[in-house]
Amino acid sequence: MSTQNKSPKSSGRPVRSLAILALIMLGLLATAMIQGATTVKLGLDLRGGTSVTLQPRASNDSNQVTAKAIDTAVEIIRQRVNSLGVAESEVTAQGSGTNRQIVISVPGDSGRRVVDLVGQTAELRFRQVLAQTGPTAGNGSDTATPVAGVTAEVNARFAALDCTNPANLQGTGADAPTDIVIACERDGTSKYILAAAEVLGTQVAKAQYGVDSTSGTQYVVSLTFNGDGTKAFAALTTRVTSLPSPLNQVAIVLDGLVVSAPSINEAIPSGSAEITGNFTRVEAEDLANVLKYGALPLAFDRGEVQQVSPTLGADQLEAGLLAGAIGLILVFLFSLIYYRALGLVTVGSLIVAGALLYLSVLVLGEAIGFTLTLAGIAGAIVSIGITADSFIVYFERIRDEAREGRTLRSAVESGWVKARHTIIVADTVSILAAVLLYFFAVGGVRGFAFTLGLVTIIDLLVVFIFTKPLVTLIAKTHFFSSGHPASGFSAKSIGSKQPIKQEKQVTTEGMEG
Repeated sequence: MSTQNKSPKSSGRPVRSLAILALIMLGLLATAMIQGATTVKLGLDLRGGTSVTLQPRASNDSNQVTAKAIDTAVEIIRQRVNSLGVAESEVTAQGSGTNRQIVISVPGDSGRRVVDLVGQTAELRFRQVLAQTGPTAGNGSDTATPVAGVTAEVNARFAALDCTNPANLQGTGADAPTDIVIACERDGTSKYILAAAEVLGTQVAKAQYGVDSTSGTQYVVSLTFNGDGTKAFAALTTRVTSLPSPLNQVAIVLDGLVVSAPSINEAIPSGSAEITGNFTRVEAEDLANVLKYGALPLAFDRGEVQQVSPTLGADQLEAGLLAGAIGLILVFLFSLIYYRALGLVTVGSLIVAGALLYLSVLVLGEAIGFTLTLAGIAGAIVSIGITADSFIVYFERIRDEAREGRTLRSAVESGWVKARHTIIVADTVSILAAVLLYFFAVGGVRGFAFTLGLVTIIDLLVVFIFTKPLVTLIAKTHFFSSGHPASGFSAKSIGSKQPIKQEKQVTTEGMEG
């Protein structure tokens, strides 16, 4: 007579889940290597960045400096800066009343791009070209052909305008839409007399950048007008189509500079237009962003662009990281003391979660500009408790099932069915809280919320494709299934008078002959 344990068929699912996790980690690692991401991008409070001060002024007679206009400008600038990515930017108005200055602080060394992006008033006008000539100042012969409304004074200023002078290529956004104006092309190659604006930036419903379908290489900004803009643009293009050059040109003017002035060969009733101008990808993206979020109600004089040193000393940063490390060690010790060998699953799960978080932050830093701040580190530390709580819920469910007389393998599966609902609900609540914080908060709180949400999602991933599969595998080992005193499933550990139930044995009898 002989006896042997009857082993249930292995579904292979635990191994498959662990393989999926390995592929995810390898995918993140490969992405980081392709991006060239080797270090985590730190936020303004940890490594400093760029600070720009803007002094508001009236852009024209109709736009005066008021407290409401400054508040509106702060909100628009904040949207523009955030369009650079999930960076821990700070946009604040300092001072009181109408004497406030707007201070923008952005992590990293992208100062020039920040200045160009936030400093534009982004007053967009579509104006008919009345005259066009070379960029240099003339002797008075560079005048518009007789057109109603073009005065001798306008012609004189046009003749005197020198577009090779860098001072005339700054753009002010101070032109009133009803005025006939003179303007330089933004690259300084031409100068224009332009009629009153017939289509305004406020009539743009959508702006996005892309590659010109004709050339396949040149970046353009595509505009879609609202109802009024569609009618006005159709009327403008219909009227100038039959006129001689340069009267058949429509200048696209941004902040007082001509971006392009294409000739109109046919009416455009579709309500869409393209802005071309030999843009780089970054220039096209930034132009689309400033047009998307609307024009600033004020013009601004740019102050000095300064590099900001870290507002937290290295010793304070080390103290914060040390506190996080101590917290992790305490969680490890608690798990090992309370759950014995089963606590190693908690340790392994937290290590895997930490690796996923690190790789995710590397990839997101390059992909969307995510930067890690002290608030973000705090979010990660807080989420350690959420992650550990998921393990505790599951492990306690397994012990409950074992106390009810189930074998360890059975307890692992039935305990998981009951625990996963609780884990999903708890993590969903945390994710919802993080989402609400992110969208309704500003500054460092958004970094806290983003990191909290990211780590909570990682917690769900780790519990489902690492912790549960690993527990399923170790439940098949004799050390755990027999209730070894150090396994965490002894009678004393699970709070039972009886040892954990063993797998049934199947007795077989054989005869020779």
